[in-house]
Amino acid sequence: MPHSAINTDLANFIQASPTPFHATRSLAARLLEAGYVPLDERDDWELASGGRYFVTRNDSSLIAFSLGQDGALQRGLRLVGAHTDSPCLRVKPQPELEKAKLWQLGAEVYGGALFAPWFDRDLSLAGRVTLRTDDGELVSRLIDFERPIAVIPSLAIHLNRGVNEGVAINPQTHLPPVLAHVLEPKRDLRQLLRDETQRQHPDLTIDQVLDYELSFYDTQPPATLGLDDDFFAAARLDNLLSCHAGLRALLDSDGEQACLLVCTDHEEVGSASACGADGPFLEDVLSRLLPDSTQRIQVLQRSILVSADNAHALHPNFADRHDGNHGPQLNGGPVIKINNNQRYASNSETAALFRHLCDQAGVPVQSFVVRSDMGCGSTIGPITSSRNGIRTVDIGAPTFAMHSIRELAGSRDPGYLIRVLRTFFDADRLI
Repeated sequence: MPHSAINTDLANFIQASPTPFHATRSLAARLLEAGYVPLDERDDWELASGGRYFVTRNDSSLIAFSLGQDGALQRGLRLVGAHTDSPCLRVKPQPELEKAKLWQLGAEVYGGALFAPWFDRDLSLAGRVTLRTDDGELVSRLIDFERPIAVIPSLAIHLNRGVNEGVAINPQTHLPPVLAHVLEPKRDLRQLLRDETQRQHPDLTIDQVLDYELSFYDTQPPATLGLDDDFFAAARLDNLLSCHAGLRALLDSDGEQACLLVCTDHEEVGSASACGADGPFLEDVLSRLLPDSTQRIQVLQRSILVSADNAHALHPNFADRHDGNHGPQLNGGPVIKINNNQRYASNSETAALFRHLCDQAGVPVQSFVVRSDMGCGSTIGPITSSRNGIRTVDIGAPTFAMHSIRELAGSRDPGYLIRVLRTFFDADRLI
């Protein structure tokens, strides 16, 4: 498929996925359309040879698997891992603020967000609402206001003359978004959520909104840009780009091998949760696929995980922030991420396998090593590998402005990543 069509599909996926809850719902909808069968962890599972299934946890993490032909599972799993969450601003439990006759909501920073790009953006609000119906039942529903309803205005330079020399942004006092004028009677967020949930879910009879998990997000849609359409800009490329690539590769695979896609929440805050990579979700699914513990160890030792999470491309205005021999380029293909202090899980064998797969797929490949005098980020790769003993390679599409409200990738790199992941899923043999 031409990269323009792939990027249109990626843009649609990102637009439908303003929060991890919505991303998981988007993944599940596409899997259902492709014939994958939903499973519930609270039920017994009856898995058929060659079957295709998926399971979610917390509405924000998903594992999909295709069992392949007879004997495929015993030959080892081909796993692709990514994460559904991105840095953002989350609404606090009691967030209402009234200042200068304006109504604001207090927001907590989720993950390692870049603060400055959040100013002067057209923001909306989305997430999960938990409510009590008129019948006394507790239910949760996803909502998305979709339209711009909030903004964080910058302070004019006339009142902040030193701003271009660098001014620290205080997340407590500088980041609460403005939503409206103060009116009488006072505005009530829970009543606003009740009305919006009722509008989006007219089948419900809502008594009261009891709690919520809501995120502000930028309403500007993704775009392909540049004189020659070389670039793709969007919110949440880290890491919805990888979730989308893993999904497309799984759906496009030939179905002969045992393949598994893991998209978990909370990576941006350490993955230590019931539905994160440092929790038991993957292990619980694997134990049901392979109930015998000895056989499970044998299969996992024949398995490979590709941990897909975006990589830092060489920024032309900050080239000195990269090691001189390891500066990935946009549109230069997926990047193998290496760190000898185990911030990434790649080793010589798994990196060699990925280079081999790229060669087979006709895809360029690059490598990244952080400067020796700088700290290194991490991924779900080392976490998953250490918990399950699966050999892992950390890779990702090169991007600019990681953790900004709007990030930038090369327009050809999403297609490159899909091609090599599909080659991985279809490979007859691993190392």
